[in-house]
Amino acid sequence: MADAAGASPRGTRPPVRAPLVFVDDLDAPRLTDDDAHHLRRVLRLRDDDTVTIADGHGAWRPAVLGSDAAPVPTGDVVVEPEPAPPITIAFAIVKGDKPETVVQKLTELGADRIVPFVAARSVVRWDDDKARRNVERLRKVVREAAMQCRRARLPQVDAVVPFSQLVRVLEPASGGLALADFDGGAPTLAHPTIAIGPEGGWTDEERAAVPTKVVLGSHVLRAETAAITACALLAAQRASLVPGDGHVAAG
Repeated sequence: MADAAGASPRGTRPPVRAPLVFVDDLDAPRLTDDDAHHLRRVLRLRDDDTVTIADGHGAWRPAVLGSDAAPVPTGDVVVEPEPAPPITIAFAIVKGDKPETVVQKLTELGADRIVPFVAARSVVRWDDDKARRNVERLRKVVREAAMQCRRARLPQVDAVVPFSQLVRVLEPASGGLALADFDGGAPTLAHPTIAIGPEGGWTDEERAAVPTKVVLGSHVLRAETAAITACALLAAQRASLVPGDGHVAAG
């Protein structure tokens, strides 16, 4: 049985009851100051309390909290298989802290790659410096969300790209890029990469650039809601929680 947060067998996933923290070296783990503070002060863990240490690439092992910033491993390293197919969600950047909400929820749901981009009708446009700082922040949010949901494999967060570059990067790599649009069919794992447009919608040129379209529901969704919905639908199919037969229920 697989699950929507990684599509891996239960025996290879970190235990849900033990706090998870990322380290650079599973054999000689060291906590960052922020993580040590979170475990000690926020979660109120004490010496010898059980934790899970993970490397962010799918490997993890059980440990106990040591008296300093060095957890003590107590079990063998377990490696989760890579999820198949990998799920990629690209979304046109939106206002305020909504991008943080999007990447947080995509991480919890099981997205493997997250790509923020700028479409022709995007209202939000970050300059190079702001884009770099915001992507760094999004990667930090992903890490925090993965710790919260006990996910050993961190999703990749790409740098912000224009739509034209998005298509060139994703179409060859994804094996199936689709645009979220009302003129489409149900999302399926045949197209595990879905691009979510801006609030103003796609231009005719953007629609023409990607022939495959998928519809995410009967109503007009906000951009951030659409991104989360697209990932949930694909993740549920990948986990065999719902059939991926291309059927869309009537609204």
